[in-house]
Amino acid sequence: MLTQICPKLPMHDRAVTKSYYQKLLGFQLSDDYDHYLIIYKDNIEIHFFEFKNLNLKENYGQVYIRTNDIESLYKSLLVNGVSIHPNGHLATKPWGQKEFSLLDPNNNLLTFGESII
Repeated sequence: MLTQICPKLPMHDRAVTKSYYQKLLGFQLSDDYDHYLIIYKDNIEIHFFEFKNLNLKENYGQVYIRTNDIESLYKSLLVNGVSIHPNGHLATKPWGQKEFSLLDPNNNLLTFGESII
């Protein structure tokens, strides 16, 4: 039986990634190794592997994170000064999800969604 998924995303700079997720998104540090970082918040965990030659313009890392209170999450990120993706402001989608997206410092796309069905 499958029980959990932990996406592994590339990171160019460990310190910048750690600061962004902890200070702006409210994640906590689980483990910090030389070239590997694990963070968590509520019931999700994200792993990052160091990729010093990461071309930010060519990084297409993506993760979809489900939430049960998207309105509050969206507002809290705006209050914290988190930049929302220009094409990813909070909106209701035809597939029955209310979503918004942002790009982390490594150009990984984080999409947050809540079912409205």
